[in-house]
Amino acid sequence: MSNDSVYLWHILECIRRIERHVADGRDTFFASDTLQDATLRNLQTLSEATQRLSEATKATQPQIPWRQIAAFRNVLVHNYLGIDLDQIWVVIHRDIPPLKHAVSAIMATQSQPEG
Repeated sequence: MSNDSVYLWHILECIRRIERHVADGRDTFFASDTLQDATLRNLQTLSEATQRLSEATKATQPQIPWRQIAAFRNVLVHNYLGIDLDQIWVVIHRDIPPLKHAVSAIMATQSQPEG
């Protein structure tokens, strides 16, 4: 699991950035191509990082739809002309908080001394 810590850190960093990008609300997000592009890029990076986690690490948080997150990355990368920003907004507010909680929980257990 130790190799996973780098990817877990990247996931949390992407989440922090996404939270900053949407902090001023929906209208600000929808009015700014820059915020949209930055958010989509962080969602892509986050999704890519989840694919690189070990199966053992992912198994500790089975409530997270790891395969759907991986599939979401493919949509972001390959269907960029068909991205629905309304759906992205929903994903950010519905799916990111439980992922943040799960990744934080994994990281907390990794930082505890074994014994």
